[in-house]
Amino acid sequence: MKLIERTKYLEQLKSVQGVPDIKVITGIRRCGKSKLMEAFIEHIKNTDANANIIYIDFTELDFEELKEYHELNAYVKNAYVESKNNYLFIDEVQMCEGFEKTLNSLHASEKYDIYVTGSNAFLLSSDLATLFTGRTFSIEVFPFSLKEYMEYYELKDAYEAYTQYRKMGGMSGSYLYTDENSRASYVNDVFETLVIRDIVQKFKIRNTPLIEKIADYLMDNISNVVSANKMANTLESNKIKTNDKTVGTYIGYLCNAFGFYRIRRYDIRGKKYLASNDKYYLADPSFRSARIGNKNPDYGRISENLVAIELLRRGYEVYAGVLYKKEIDFVAIKRDEKIYIQVSEYIDNPETFEREYTPLLAIKDAYPKMILARTHQENYQYEGIQIVDIANWLINE
Repeated sequence: MKLIERTKYLEQLKSVQGVPDIKVITGIRRCGKSKLMEAFIEHIKNTDANANIIYIDFTELDFEELKEYHELNAYVKNAYVESKNNYLFIDEVQMCEGFEKTLNSLHASEKYDIYVTGSNAFLLSSDLATLFTGRTFSIEVFPFSLKEYMEYYELKDAYEAYTQYRKMGGMSGSYLYTDENSRASYVNDVFETLVIRDIVQKFKIRNTPLIEKIADYLMDNISNVVSANKMANTLESNKIKTNDKTVGTYIGYLCNAFGFYRIRRYDIRGKKYLASNDKYYLADPSFRSARIGNKNPDYGRISENLVAIELLRRGYEVYAGVLYKKEIDFVAIKRDEKIYIQVSEYIDNPETFEREYTPLLAIKDAYPKMILARTHQENYQYEGIQIVDIANWLINE
């Protein structure tokens, strides 16, 4: 398989090299966590002549005997070298029952620089504080961005690449398949594994079809405001027995496993979060096309989904803005920086353009305001609002 260097994530790992935290690489299945770990190991080999690298990959039979935490502990201690910088890397750590006991003990010894990856549903960010007694540092890995997609395929035209990317998505394992049906089958299998093997196994869910129906509902409603109560009623009307509490719980599982991202709604004027009815965005657009097809692709909503994930990838806190009953697609915040963003497929039609800029003009603060659309031209401004081609924005941070 062709590999590209995922520079941003690699730099994050380099920045915490030697820091006394347990470094946890998280993200949806098959997004490249293991390859990132391997790339970082190569970096250490090339830069630290005094490195002793202890590497365990629980997907390999060679490490089968270590899937008991006492055995794992003994193996790592035996591999320790007193005069060296000892780095411990464990891939798919959750396959060792009781792994947290070993890691906590090793971390307390202050002898190892520890890095782990794990199946998303078994190593949730929400679980880290209870699993580990020491500090953790999480690096969340996303599927390929448009920029990485272009690098992989050696593409130069961002406009053309964007048209391809929003169909194929960023699950790079699917790029090995040359026909669309095989690609879709691979992507669907990845999502089925996420739903069935991980979530169902961890939370002992008996009604597997229900959580799959909820996932499909969220996919079909990306960018829409979602109510657990309304979803439960819709499922009940289709003779699927459930209730709003169960629906809300299952949505939480899907988000914790990085299948979807919950975007809370924010009252811009009142400067407060709205308590009910959030929006949900899919980790990668390829899951949607693989599961529910491309008969009604609704590229406007797919574009909005891509912007949401890119903002998260760039480290922003992301909210859906509400102002005087008008909707602002995104309020993106990073430290003292704030940006208001509207996303539209096209703004050639004057009525469409007016619909997008009117809510932004109603915001009275001085933070930047932006409309992202398929303009196919250089950036320009309208009444202080930046108008930016979405493909160019996706590849230029």
